[in-house]
Amino acid sequence: MQTQSLWEHTLTFFPQFLAALKERTSPDATVAVVGASDGKFVLPLAAAGYRVIAIERDPFALHGGEVSLPGDTRAQAPGLIDRLKAEELHDRVQVIGEDFLTAELPEGHCDAVWTSCSWHYSANHHSPLAAFVRRMQTLVREGGLFGAEFMMPVEERHQFIEHYTSPERLARHFTPGWDVLLTVRTNQFIERPHLGQPHDHTHRMGLLIAAHTAR
Repeated sequence: MQTQSLWEHTLTFFPQFLAALKERTSPDATVAVVGASDGKFVLPLAAAGYRVIAIERDPFALHGGEVSLPGDTRAQAPGLIDRLKAEELHDRVQVIGEDFLTAELPEGHCDAVWTSCSWHYSANHHSPLAAFVRRMQTLVREGGLFGAEFMMPVEERHQFIEHYTSPERLARHFTPGWDVLLTVRTNQFIERPHLGQPHDHTHRMGLLIAAHTAR
């Protein structure tokens, strides 16, 4: 049974991360996804043969429920757990329904870690951006990959929130012991309405992929 993520059509650099993953890791590598949401990235990774650790604390993302979609549409959306069962991928995914910064996680045992626009949410502003980056780095074994796509400043208020960052500022967290393989940035672009955002809106995004070279 094929299901669809509520975030299916939002812009992502995930294909670039997936290409690096295929080039640098084994076909059954373990990938941690931080802020797994309803599985936009978890399910494709599991379907491709990877073992996935999905870290997500939001009960709605995990278990689904009724949502209000653009166009005044109400719908019943499946969560990550139901999507994994429906697509028979649950045996390849370990779901950790806890706060990423405090959960007990397999430090140093993942072949790669990935996050998509997770740390810019206001609920995560209680901790410095460095705390999120460092915790992600601790999960990655030597030779493994770190991948993050993130929101860059657009509005004036974003300039005062470090969680809206840039490839250059983020790269400062990757020395020594890391080799930054790829950085990308977009210009401002208009994204169509999606869950939680009923109107066209402006974004600017960045990507950083790095390899862990030594401890």
